[in-house]
Amino acid sequence: MSPAYTHIADLAAQAVPPAQGILSRTIHNDEQLKAVVFGFDQGQELTEHTASKPAILQIIRGEATLTLGDDTLEAQAGAWTHMPAGLRHVVKARTPMVMLLLLLKS
Repeated sequence: MSPAYTHIADLAAQAVPPAQGILSRTIHNDEQLKAVVFGFDQGQELTEHTASKPAILQIIRGEATLTLGDDTLEAQAGAWTHMPAGLRHVVKARTPMVMLLLLLKS
């Protein structure tokens, strides 16, 4: 018997950006990892916050402005960011955008 696994053929289709809003959908959650896919309409943002665990952001589709601590970076599809626990950050969509967030639990 094969071990349990999660396979998603089209990640971007899991979080089509809603008009004037943000959609989030948990696609995996176990004792080691929580994976959440977000769909942002243009101009939508996650305001400044921190996470208690390390996290990885990956832009799947579209463009965003990321504020990581005191740095502001432009990101587009293919961008990958590792953030240590406690880092202040903001995510703002410059275009309709899909982003994968991986929260590392262990």
